[in-house]
Amino acid sequence: MHMATRVKRWTLDEVHSLADDGNKYELIHGELFVTPPPSVEHETILGRLSALLVPYVAKHDLGMVYHPRAVVRVQGSEAEPDLMVRRPPSEQLRNDWDRVAIPLLVIEVLSPYTRRRDHMQKRDWYAEIGVVEYWIVDPEQRAVRVIKRGADESLVVDTLRWHPSGADSPLVIDLGRLFGEP
Repeated sequence: MHMATRVKRWTLDEVHSLADDGNKYELIHGELFVTPPPSVEHETILGRLSALLVPYVAKHDLGMVYHPRAVVRVQGSEAEPDLMVRRPPSEQLRNDWDRVAIPLLVIEVLSPYTRRRDHMQKRDWYAEIGVVEYWIVDPEQRAVRVIKRGADESLVVDTLRWHPSGADSPLVIDLGRLFGEP
């Protein structure tokens, strides 16, 4: 007779007690995800995106661009996006990720280790908690999948436009340049 295997449900306290071994630990609805350090290509793409996002976000007073180690924590789940744009916490909340605003934009760059979770668990969770826009950057396809709350998703292969509420003009990103094409 075959017995079902019971899957451990992790808590944030358990995850936070793990040793810092250079891996990224994320928890979504009790499921633990461990990711090894990113590749050079992954970090190069994030560097290029950050260089474009930071001045745009500042110019339009949209908040701040947060990098890895900053987290989205909601109802016992916690993810560490590759990049995100959100309003900074007020002075009283500056050490409390539980009470920081939901991001306007979350960006994940796919890797062999994260492809499935970025397309499934994280995508569903970001939608569930109210993230306004989610980009899944695919270095292999040289494309960005854009998921917007209340809109059909799209696969962008040439020019990506981000026009968040409150900005008087869109940020325009040439994907060829983002992926390092001449």
